Order: sequence, then C-alpha cells, then structure tokens
Amino acid sequence: MMKSTFQPAWPQLSDLKTANGNELTARTVYCVGRNFAEHASEMNSPIPEEPLIFTKPIGSLVVGAEATVQLPTQSNEVHHEVEWVVALDRGGKNISKNEAWDYVAGWGVGIDLTARDLQSAAKKTGKPWAVSKGFDGFGPVSRFAPKPTSFFPKHLEDYELELTVNGQTRQQDKLSSMLFTLPELIHYLSTLFTLRPGDILFTGTPAGVSQVQAGDQCRAVLMSNTGELESHLDVKITVAK
Repeated sequence: MMKSTFQPAWPQLSDLKTANGNELTARTVYCVGRNFAEHASEMNSPIPEEPLIFTKPIGSLVVGAEATVQLPTQSNEVHHEVEWVVALDRGGKNISKNEAWDYVAGWGVGIDLTARDLQSAAKKTGKPWAVSKGFDGFGPVSRFAPKPTSFFPKHLEDYELELTVNGQTRQQDKLSSMLFTLPELIHYLSTLFTLRPGDILFTGTPAGVSQVQAGDQCRAVLMSNTGELESHLDVKITVAK
C-alpha cells in the first residue's frame, strides 16, 4: 500500500500583511530564554548577559484563538510558558534598535510548551534540547493583532501577561519586567541572522512555569495598559492517541 503524500500548509499569520501588502506567512520561529529574572531564578540558572536564543520547528506553531495540544509519549513532564509573541512584516540584517519597531507587523500571546524532563536530561549530558521544545503543537499562538498606526512603544511597558490553568492563575507579569526589550532582541537577532517577513519571536516567559496534565484547560492572555483584553488563547491539553 502506498503511503499518502503529506503536503504541509505553512501557517498564515491572521490579519497581518507584509510591508508590501501581501498575506503574511510564518517563517522562522525564534525564542528567547530566561528573559525574566524571576524565571531564571526558578530554573536555578544565571541571568544571561545577552539574549539566549533558540528556535522551534514550524510544525510546533499553531495560530488561532483555540488549540488542542497532545502530550507526547516521550515525556512525562510538560510545562507551560506564557509569552508575548511578535511577528515581523519585513526583513533585514543589522537592524538598529531605533528602527526595530518599523519591522513589527503585530503581536499576540502564545505558550512555549516544554518537555522539561527531556530538556533537563539534555542539559545534564551537554546535548541540544531542541526536541523538548519542538513537538507538534508546542507553540500555540493567538490570532495576531496588527500594530496600531498611531503607536507609542512606551504604552507596551504596562501590558501584562497572564496564564491560568483550569481557572487558577499560574503566571502573571508585565512586559516591563523583560530583561531585554523587543528592540534589543530584534537588533541582536539581526546581527546573527538575516530576518525575513513572517519571522516570529517568542520573547520569554515570566516566573510560575509548571506542569500541565491531560484534561487541563490553559488560557493565556495579554492585557493592555488600560486593562483591556488585547489577545487571548485557549489551549486544551490531551493525551496522544
């Protein structure tokens, strides 16, 4: 019997356009580790002197207001990590901090799911821990909100991330607690890689990461500086079939 051919559809970034007005398709998923001091402390890790960058495979990305994530059979300890997620609408190299906001198409809220047991085992043996971050569906993100035409970056400092599991708050902090600001992250990334339209950046998680179980209902939200709901994401955790 012949196997069916798998033809993947690259995720479209809802409601976002390129600088030329075309539909924005997801490309590379960049992530930042330990960008909140209290999270670094709870992981018993030093605060980084420069951004700690890793990537997720495109298969981990799911875009929409709701998602269902299956726990992989390879792990017995999957953790949630709520994050502010930013998409770029143009590319470049060696982007200055002053120009970084010009490259932002919009943002949403996401969850960087992590197989913590696999990550810890990899760290102990000095091996890469990409597998712990890269299972299918391990990067769910809400619908993206376009960057406002009249936009003042300082307003974002009081935006707040929150994650609840079954109605109980587990993570909560303001974007102002990020060790490296978004312009700093975009600048740093662009000194290493040529950034492209559709690139996505998970900007780091606050303290409070903990394990999720099959049947859990996770809700990630990004609240504006006026207390209004900016982005939301509901994720149901299930067992692998």
